Amino acid sequence: MRRKLLICLSVSASALVAPAAVWAQASGQASAPDAAGAAAANAVQEVVVTANRSPMPIDQVGQSVTVLTAPQIKADQETIVSDILARTPGVSFSRNGGPGGTTSVYIRGAESDQTVVLIDGVKVNDPSDVGAGYDFSNLLAGDISRIEILRGPQSALYGSEAIGGVVNIITAEPTKPLEGDVQAEGGSYGTAYVRGGIGGKEDHYDWRLGAYYQSTDGVSDFDKAFGGKEDDGFHTAGVSGRFRYDLTPDLQFDQRAYYTWSRNEFDGFDTPTFTFGDDAEFGRTQQLVDYTGLNLSLFDGRLKNRLAYEYNGLDRRNEDPDQVGTKFTFIAQGRANTIEYEGTFAIAPGYQLVFGAQSERSTMNEESPAFDPGPTKAHATINSGYGQIVGEVLRGLTLTGGIRYDDHSTFGDHVTGQASAAWKLNEGNTILRASFGQGFKAPSLFQLYSEFGNTTLRPEESNGWDAGVEQHFFDGRVVVQATYFGRETKNLIEFVDCTGIGDPAICAGHDAAGGVYQNVDKSSAEGVELQADWKATEALDFSANYTFDDAEDRSPDSPTRGDQLARRPKNTGNFSATYLWPVKLKTTAAVRYAGQSFDDDADTVPLKSYTLLDLRASYPLRDNLELYARVENLTDAHYETTFQYGTLGRAGYAGVRLSF
Repeated sequence: MRRKLLICLSVSASALVAPAAVWAQASGQASAPDAAGAAAANAVQEVVVTANRSPMPIDQVGQSVTVLTAPQIKADQETIVSDILARTPGVSFSRNGGPGGTTSVYIRGAESDQTVVLIDGVKVNDPSDVGAGYDFSNLLAGDISRIEILRGPQSALYGSEAIGGVVNIITAEPTKPLEGDVQAEGGSYGTAYVRGGIGGKEDHYDWRLGAYYQSTDGVSDFDKAFGGKEDDGFHTAGVSGRFRYDLTPDLQFDQRAYYTWSRNEFDGFDTPTFTFGDDAEFGRTQQLVDYTGLNLSLFDGRLKNRLAYEYNGLDRRNEDPDQVGTKFTFIAQGRANTIEYEGTFAIAPGYQLVFGAQSERSTMNEESPAFDPGPTKAHATINSGYGQIVGEVLRGLTLTGGIRYDDHSTFGDHVTGQASAAWKLNEGNTILRASFGQGFKAPSLFQLYSEFGNTTLRPEESNGWDAGVEQHFFDGRVVVQATYFGRETKNLIEFVDCTGIGDPAICAGHDAAGGVYQNVDKSSAEGVELQADWKATEALDFSANYTFDDAEDRSPDSPTRGDQLARRPKNTGNFSATYLWPVKLKTTAAVRYAGQSFDDDADTVPLKSYTLLDLRASYPLRDNLELYARVENLTDAHYETTFQYGTLGRAGYAGVRLSF
């Protein structure tokens, strides 16, 4: 299979490079045919970074990607990023209670730990997490100016965990010599939120600092419908910053950093009684992310080089005041240190090569002092190399092919690839897209080296594909998109219970620990994403999306084979209508729908479908001063995304934004 993959990708790369070389020799020019027309067409095109690790017009990208810009994030008014993501196609989430509860995001039905999350270019997945996933509970909008959601397997460029897709978070960059903005809001459940940012841009350098703080009394994480009585509060703060300096016209120093702290109260299985209900337990989390790099441009800008050191560090501590003896029920430290080189070479007009190498060393130090005798310490290294070529082989037809090699210090090597096509027709009003991608997920440090660990684990692997069409009508006032997607995933790692009911062949030697991780599961996902945007008038806009996602357990000889994967609804949808009144008041009505899902693998614990209605309004007092307000869950619908965990009812918030 690997040999076939290498042959296919080599042929694809040759097909891309050959026309470029022939054309360059024949023309002897530095500009493609109809370059002026192409530039004019692309001038209004949205540019995305995530799909190809370098800026590309979205109409030349074959993968399925959604871009949320600063005006969209601002208009949404939401402070919690996972709620913003859930309004995009193919994305759903579950949360253990109110704000601050453990939050899992699922892209196209993939597991929550099968998504790569980047903040300003640094992978922020937690090496000490059981599955090396990312908990979205502590990620607020803060100083974020852009979010790119890339759907489908993307390991050829992003390595381990990129089975469901990639979420790329980009903080604000300055555009003026001195600029700043502040925001403050308050509302239901004792919620207060403040944020601010300041920065500047000069000829040879630019800088930006942003900070936020949020506090809320929340709701009882143990759903009040089941008897929960006490609220579980959440307090969090964050700081982000960036600094860039031109050492020479072609050499640039690039520094970025992100820090967040939180304290959340939560309910669960109470330590003394081990029954689910109200609990006095709380947790503290800190995360520090750093990017330090040099950018070097060569050959009149045709070759751009980036060399960087990236650091991701998380510290988590849970305490239970009711615990006898030590109060700490869980302590974990996760660290990832990465050295990365990336190059982008303009082979010829319309052709680009992206290539690079990474070396990542991750470590884990984890213990449960109230239960275990000692900590679990482990580390692993992944060394990687990748390459991808993009070329406009025919006018309007852009092809992409890429390959990646990873060498893991425990399980060995792995190869992934991807290919995609984007074809602009009908003067750019019709865009056809298709992509095939492979994903893999290395076993986590916990799955390899904990007391339940298994060092013979193989990586989880997937093949994914999608095909779609984007159509523009009435000079772009109406845009509709339809995408069919599918994914097959094998070697899924699952905990096998060995307390007398496990398979003897699997559990041999693991009875004392009570269980072991094994590659025992398979899954599949197949569905459709539909989107439509209609600018009915200069004052009235409509937007809608719908996703059908049939994510199933396909494990052989499993009693749950064919069952819907836990906490992933098959049907989700969003609709919004925005109107700008003659008095400059802007109002929006937004609806989010999630169909029935199940809380367990056997589909015996249903989570009912729900519909949430939000109303938003904003009014500019001056060009740089705005008042805004919103009502969330206007109908006070009761719903659950996790069984017996509470969610917010009707809530109102109001705030002010000032910029200078």
